Amino acid sequence: MARTKRSDRPLITTAPDLAAAVARWRLYIAGERRLAAKSVEAYSRDVDQFLSFMTTHLGGAPRLADIRDLATTDLRAFMAARRNTGVGPRTLARAIAGIRSLIRFLEKEGAANGAAVRAIRPPRRKRSLPKALPPAAARQIVSLDSALDEEPWIAARNAAILTLLYGAGLRISEALAIARGSAPLAGDALRIRGKGGKERIVPVLPAAATAIAKYLRLCPHKVSPTGPLFVGARGGWLSPRVVQRAMARLRWALGLPETATPHALRHSFATHLLANGGDLRTIQELLGHASLSTTQIYTAVDSERLLAAYDQAHPRA
Repeated sequence: MARTKRSDRPLITTAPDLAAAVARWRLYIAGERRLAAKSVEAYSRDVDQFLSFMTTHLGGAPRLADIRDLATTDLRAFMAARRNTGVGPRTLARAIAGIRSLIRFLEKEGAANGAAVRAIRPPRRKRSLPKALPPAAARQIVSLDSALDEEPWIAARNAAILTLLYGAGLRISEALAIARGSAPLAGDALRIRGKGGKERIVPVLPAAATAIAKYLRLCPHKVSPTGPLFVGARGGWLSPRVVQRAMARLRWALGLPETATPHALRHSFATHLLANGGDLRTIQELLGHASLSTTQIYTAVDSERLLAAYDQAHPRA
């Protein structure tokens, strides 16, 4: 029997044939499917939770045959057990997605029947709307005049990063992964590697290029073209936590809500583009969303903004 133990995973026991199959599946989703490392980790953790449950549910180590003969009652029992531990719909839906991924992989190998897992409907989760900033607040945040740091080059660096997040709709991880040799100039486009290794091209606004150029003039560290564009105090790759702390200081100084985070600048980019007539399909490509349905959430954000403006202009008696 194979045993798996990690500090953030349950202790599980599986038969050797199932343990080998799960190991192949993990290699598959990380390699061929090219899922992001965090997605692989989350799916693996969810499958471990499921196998831990099956060990108790069956009264012994699950075998590959047990997964092949999986019934909807087994999956419903797992979902009920997870609900009893207090997990929410979002976590439970992701767990079902992880199990489905494993079963689909085993189906391809001829080792499972996916009818049961396909018959299960994950719980509906309430989709929270992204919290975009008002345009004036976004402009304040990306202004160098608002930067709160005694070191001029660090203030310029933070302003350049935040301008790029808002001006190009980048995730913070994407911005911090840009190499020094790819530093954008006005009119340039950036090739960004996003989630799952998917690449996209994003235009660079003159304001972002100017902010980056100013930062580079002030930066005291000499970095190779393959090194980081945005460096930390010692010249190495910059941690997202540093940017988040800088944003928190700005948020406090400008009197903005807790929702004003670096990621909110990406939401603001999409919301403001849509409000000014941007095409939804183009916004999808700029954000790097795999599905248009993910981007469509911004139509709800914009509708909510318009309704709020209407209510303010025409208060009810």
